[in-house]
Amino acid sequence: MNLITPEAEALGFELVRVQFVSGADEPTLQIMAERPETGQLGIDDCAALSRRISEKFDVLEEEGRDPIEEAYRLEVSSPGIDRPLTRAKDYANWAGHEARINLIEAVSGKKQLRGLLDGIEGEIIAIDDRKAGRQTTTLDNVHSAKLILTDALIAATIPVSADGADEIEEDTLNEEQED
Repeated sequence: MNLITPEAEALGFELVRVQFVSGADEPTLQIMAERPETGQLGIDDCAALSRRISEKFDVLEEEGRDPIEEAYRLEVSSPGIDRPLTRAKDYANWAGHEARINLIEAVSGKKQLRGLLDGIEGEIIAIDDRKAGRQTTTLDNVHSAKLILTDALIAATIPVSADGADEIEEDTLNEEQED
């Protein structure tokens, strides 16, 4: 994270999540970032951040300080509409929207809370759980959390820019007509 944060910030982005996933296939370094003003990252933004991180890691490798010694795949993405909630400000920014919070330690006998986010005060997250009513937990008790895709969330999300889509569609039509 310490290597990636400055690269994202240099481009004007904020990191949402950095996760190294190893599984049956090739291990993957997943980086999720956003533009603070939109909460999204376009394709060109993803490519720019990917290039910047790759260049930084290449330099470190040449210096003998490879941060990830095994072969891996780099994925850079936007958090999407049903985004993960990873930072305290996410719980404040998305208060009033449905979320699912998976806990490390159970609260009121439940390890998963689902309902409308009431926000966060200090390190205490509040959620109006559908079944258990208003519940609170500390931020450090959250294993994972994400927004639930609803009509209200879609309406509250800034639409993804369609800039350039006309040119892509036009180019595709021209290619089809030439064939």
